[in-house]
Amino acid sequence: MPWSRLDRRMLLVHPVTEVVRLLPVLVVSLVVGSTSGNHLWSAIVLAVVVAAAIARWVTTSYRLGPVHVQLRTGVLQKKVLSIPRGRIRSVDVQAKPLHRLLGLAVLTVGTGQHAGKGETFELNALDARVVPALREELLATAVAPLPDSVDGGAVLPAPPVRELARVDPAWVRYAPFTLTGLAVVGAAAGLLGQSGAAGAVASSAVVDDTYRRVVSLGVSAAVAIAVVAVLVVSSAIAAVRYLLVYGNLRVTDDGERLRVEHGVVSTRHTSYDRARLRGASIRRPLLLRLAGGASLDAVMTGVSASEHESSLILPPAPRSAVTSTAATLLPEAADAATLPLVAHGPIARRRRLTRALLPVAAIAAATVGWAVSGRPVPGWTWIAVGFLAVAAIALALDRYAALGHRAHPGLLVTEHGSLDRRRVVLDARGVVAWTVRQTFFQRRAGVATLVAATAAGTGAYRVLDVPVDRAWAIAETAAPGATDVWGGDR
Repeated sequence: MPWSRLDRRMLLVHPVTEVVRLLPVLVVSLVVGSTSGNHLWSAIVLAVVVAAAIARWVTTSYRLGPVHVQLRTGVLQKKVLSIPRGRIRSVDVQAKPLHRLLGLAVLTVGTGQHAGKGETFELNALDARVVPALREELLATAVAPLPDSVDGGAVLPAPPVRELARVDPAWVRYAPFTLTGLAVVGAAAGLLGQSGAAGAVASSAVVDDTYRRVVSLGVSAAVAIAVVAVLVVSSAIAAVRYLLVYGNLRVTDDGERLRVEHGVVSTRHTSYDRARLRGASIRRPLLLRLAGGASLDAVMTGVSASEHESSLILPPAPRSAVTSTAATLLPEAADAATLPLVAHGPIARRRRLTRALLPVAAIAAATVGWAVSGRPVPGWTWIAVGFLAVAAIALALDRYAALGHRAHPGLLVTEHGSLDRRRVVLDARGVVAWTVRQTFFQRRAGVATLVAATAAGTGAYRVLDVPVDRAWAIAETAAPGATDVWGGDR
């Protein structure tokens, strides 16, 4: 197969991208040029950026062979990245605003391995019109091609495309419970502080007048107003981001490919090989759970769950929508997302209470020691210790309420966590190893952790603090014959 180049229009994309990335350098060169009266520095920097973009286009090429796909890059140091087609796990297509304006897209091939710098198979940028056919070709099995869709000379109809889910604009109400807006507000505040602009903003007439009016209402009222203002601003930011990132979201399945597409300004289209699906993960962080929401991730062979966006099926949405989508995605485990789980017993509950209360006990002991030494202890300190104790007990009981499992032939369901609660429905046929682990304290308590190792998702899924005499029985139920290597003597 001949080598192909990227689209020429990338020569318009990369200079703009590099200018934005090197903006601090350009600002410095502009300042130096203005001070010296010589603007040659700015011209040199811009010339280098443009030359680098041209060199990148000239030295980047790719080809799709029958066994390997290859990417050739490098200006000073030549590099050829070759990937066996059988190792391709997913194909991700993105189009940022400038790409969409120029009719381009970025195609990234996922192999399931952690890619270091310069090891990512990324084609930036391609003509958006050729990307769909290229994506299908990359996901096709080149080494062992699928038979033609014919039966006695008659062309068989293409497999029907099922729509598993579509975003509802009303789901934006869950955005404020993801803390995304607070993260943006915090980052903006930090940027203002580091840039030195915070002082100018604080000393402006509008901010100064607002500050005086708020403070005149009293400290408590000022704090309450500040908290409400931050929550309102962060909620608005989270809602806008949700609509921009997850707008037009659609999840479809044709029996061979699972496709997830979303985005308004920047679009993203990810295709997965349906045969590599090994389960689903339902995430319910505390705030989102209190609002009745959840999100859904795929447990896919070769797709890392460390990057949430790479395995996302549904963003924060009503729990009913998430569970129904999970049931459609995994028809053989349709009830696993909602069925009650097997509790792990009083020992597991005691361990959670102990670990939650130990820090509080240490703080209480330090406070008592301070008081016994004759030093004054403010009354609010004891109130704070009591509040911490109640909060720790509530957290421990909530963690225990989430702790559980369920096993059926070919299926393992495990759930744990409070601040970040997750229920994982795992296809036990994809488990490559079962391990029972015990720490020193677990051995004394008579519990253990069952670990199911798999090539999908996080790589290992745990059943925490299960009674040790039931650990191997769970593995045997989920994967009959898994414990035969022990000869029945465990």
